[in-house]
Amino acid sequence: MSVLSVAITVTLVLYVLAGAVAMRRLFGGPRAQDRVLALDFVFVLAMLALLVLAIRYDSSMYFEAALLMALFGFVSSAALAKFLLRGEVIE
Repeated sequence: MSVLSVAITVTLVLYVLAGAVAMRRLFGGPRAQDRVLALDFVFVLAMLALLVLAIRYDSSMYFEAALLMALFGFVSSAALAKFLLRGEVIE
């Protein structure tokens, strides 16, 4: 096994552990702001996992999926933040 494959495996395992912690905060967060932050963190973890998989499988499709994931994560976080501040998303 090469050093890169071990590093990729360890990275994916750590992302899964971080995702489990974020899911706990997402479903059991005491406030709505905690849940929004946890959802944003889950989007970031998914994007990073896609980038690691792109390196592992040497495929550009994963990079494109990660770009879309980053875009949708940003838009959803902005919409949820606006909803929490004003109570509406579209004015």
